[in-house]
Amino acid sequence: MWIGLLCLSAWAADARLEATLAGVEARYNRAKTLEVLFQEQYTPPGRPRRTESGTLMLRKPGRMRWDYNQPKGKLFISDGKALWLYTPSENRATRMKLQESEDMRAPLAFLLGKLNFQKEFRNVEGHPEGAAMRIVAEPKSDSLPYQAVEFVVADQDRIREVKVTAFDKSILDFTFDQEKVNPPLDSKLFQFTPPAGAIVEATQ
Repeated sequence: MWIGLLCLSAWAADARLEATLAGVEARYNRAKTLEVLFQEQYTPPGRPRRTESGTLMLRKPGRMRWDYNQPKGKLFISDGKALWLYTPSENRATRMKLQESEDMRAPLAFLLGKLNFQKEFRNVEGHPEGAAMRIVAEPKSDSLPYQAVEFVVADQDRIREVKVTAFDKSILDFTFDQEKVNPPLDSKLFQFTPPAGAIVEATQ
């Protein structure tokens, strides 16, 4: 009897995980644009946590804009081919190729394409947290700069949190709020021109 109940419980848990994954894929694969408020917490090994916040805008294919209000004026932009990071405190703009970026925001880039958990991740597990579910996974590619990702999925299959753990044990944790699916986002939002007098760098 107990064995049967355990098997039934495991089947129900797997079924809920599969349904959640399918729901998240359907929600974000249908979206052409996305706008959401974010809070970003970065915790390097042995160092104090840093908290920043702002508005994230995504537009398929391959475009994203992190517009910070804390620190004010900071920008992180992808035009689909390159990434730009602008820090107003230094008046410095750094350009890098999207596929070569080791920035840990890169795990969110999957939202810009066709989301497929089976293709992108391995060892996927689901842990219910009340009405929400925490999904824990590892990237299938060994060339990426992180070793684990966690997604907290809330009502209507919304991704409420993304936690990224790098190989050096640093952690980048995003919390999302007030998500808007398919808002009108002008393509000019994803173009970046360095301000006058800015120090411009390019990574190889």
